[in-house]
Amino acid sequence: LLSVLHILRPATTAGSDVAVSWGRLVEAWCFSCAKAEYFTLLKTSLDQMRSVNHCQSQRLQLYDVTFRSPLRRPQSTGSRHSIPRASAASTMPPGTKLEASQEVLELLRTAQGFAFDVDSTLCEDESIDELAAYLGSGEAVAALTKSAMGGTMTFQEALEGRLSLMNVSRSQVAAFLADHPPRLSKGIPELVRALQRRGQHVFLVSGGFRVIINPIAEMLGIPLDNVYANTILHQDDADGNYAGFDTAEFTSQSGGKAAAVRHIKAKHGLDTMVMVGDGATDLEARQPGGADLFIGYGGTVARDNVAAGADWFVYDIHQVLNALEGGSR
Repeated sequence: LLSVLHILRPATTAGSDVAVSWGRLVEAWCFSCAKAEYFTLLKTSLDQMRSVNHCQSQRLQLYDVTFRSPLRRPQSTGSRHSIPRASAASTMPPGTKLEASQEVLELLRTAQGFAFDVDSTLCEDESIDELAAYLGSGEAVAALTKSAMGGTMTFQEALEGRLSLMNVSRSQVAAFLADHPPRLSKGIPELVRALQRRGQHVFLVSGGFRVIINPIAEMLGIPLDNVYANTILHQDDADGNYAGFDTAEFTSQSGGKAAAVRHIKAKHGLDTMVMVGDGATDLEARQPGGADLFIGYGGTVARDNVAAGADWFVYDIHQVLNALEGGSR
């Protein structure tokens, strides 16, 4: 923590945007540890930053609300950002499209199909991280994920490594699902129903696991044939011990979401599709033959590269719902 704070203080001289980004990271870490002394260190650092002329900004002062009750996570108002959407938006890359253009609105309302990422988009959490933590292998899986992001292995190798570390049995998955009901992002049920009423097909395209995603699809009235995700394989024994994963699934491979969208369009005879997601793999689906429109979602995690590449970047699913219902199909 002290190392991060040493970086945080001098960063303020370059502008408060950097300070707020670092501050949000450290704040989240403090919440995860739930230790009062960490909040004291962070508050002291932020107080020092406020004394610097470059940092007399409302965004930095917004952290005041964090320290009223140090050991209790602040309540969100529509997303998991503790900073209001307008403030978070100000830290996005220049050129981020926070307003839907007329072209985006037209395509949104006339697209024949919508594909949603699941983790951190349709749902508020990352299922592979939650499952790993439940099994006691959260840190090891996170370290492997970080290594994979550095480009030292393929997506499929990373998936194989993480699943091998978890070594999850069928009975463990069942217990996890019983203890962790789905946490849908606010506005998702309403948006899915609105799309279905309009005759726009809804698909789920995820690097997560069918065993976790299928119950969510059923809850939302999405046909299981419209789910594209990874399949965990289990042995045919009492506990259903881990036996690998299906390498034929689109999303088990690099570039899998783009391939899945192309397949969906060909299989269902769809001319136009929208992809909604929070990650780089979702953005990759926006290519010739793939998604015709990409809506980046930052309500759970806002990523600069996704925001910069999105045709429209939103922090609240209700923004999409309101835009959709603003015109007739």
